[in-house]
Amino acid sequence: MSSPAAFRSAPLVDRFARAVTYLRLSVTDRCDLRCTYCMPERMQFLPRADVLTLEELYQLSRAFIARGVTKLRLTGGEPLVRRDMVDLVRALGREIGEGGLRELTLTTNGTRLAEFADDLAASGVRRINVSLDTLDRERFTRLARRDSLPQVLEGIQAAREAGLRVKINAVALRGENEDELPDLIAWAHGQGHDVTLIEVMPLGEVEEDRFDHYLPLDRVRRALEQRWTLTPSNARSGGPARYVDIAQTGGRLGFITPLTGNFCEGCNRVRVTATGQLFMCLGGEGKVDLRAALRSADPEAALAQAFARAMGEKQERHSFAIDRAGAAPALARHMSMTGG
Repeated sequence: MSSPAAFRSAPLVDRFARAVTYLRLSVTDRCDLRCTYCMPERMQFLPRADVLTLEELYQLSRAFIARGVTKLRLTGGEPLVRRDMVDLVRALGREIGEGGLRELTLTTNGTRLAEFADDLAASGVRRINVSLDTLDRERFTRLARRDSLPQVLEGIQAAREAGLRVKINAVALRGENEDELPDLIAWAHGQGHDVTLIEVMPLGEVEEDRFDHYLPLDRVRRALEQRWTLTPSNARSGGPARYVDIAQTGGRLGFITPLTGNFCEGCNRVRVTATGQLFMCLGGEGKVDLRAALRSADPEAALAQAFARAMGEKQERHSFAIDRAGAAPALARHMSMTGG
């Protein structure tokens, strides 16, 4: 494949004049947890033969970087369950700086973080997101369907010791962890970690009704303001979170509000699945097959055509809603299939 310089004349800009500078790349749809709001217990994962090879993931990443992507987040499923994951991180780490990439990061559930934290830091990763909805072991086991909280906490500590900045991502769930959110925030800030709260997203069928657990974050914010002083922050992490600083804890708190506060007007993101399907919007059905382009006789030309089509079809906004009990999810595919 040609060098990234061959692509630099054509940055990724959609029909709404939004520049795409942030790629969320899934390396696997597999996960070692089964969080109740994310997937069913008996989840059907992709055949391994359908997943992009390590070289294809690297080539695809370079093509995006050459077209103006400066931030790359590796996701899953759980990215650290893929055996050759660290090899990919090392290769992509060499793209930071002169290669055009400004930041390489990943989102993880933390269960295998203790094993890989040092390798991630040595490869150029400087910060990571860890998904953690509760500090209560019994509640964690119920939500994740696995008794893995000790491993997650060990992983977070290992990341800290390796010099990685950790941001805790917590899905706010009515009737599950709503009462614990202040304690989770205070604990994280006490450890030096930022926190982002996320509204549950209606993606894929699960055994429970998401309506029962949907917790609007404006309600959470009002409750927190009764306890602490929240000051709006100009901090940005490159994604959709909007931040406040909490005077009493000395930490930063983010809110991701796909249901109560649409943020699509500034969207700078696309997602690529582990099979090479480019989704221009998490909340849309539209996709472009990059795997076929990579495996074509002329990958450079095929990717150029695929990118042009994707930018022409990227939708203006999603239409997520959780407004009644028993409603079908907005999209049939699960979050783990798209990339978390």
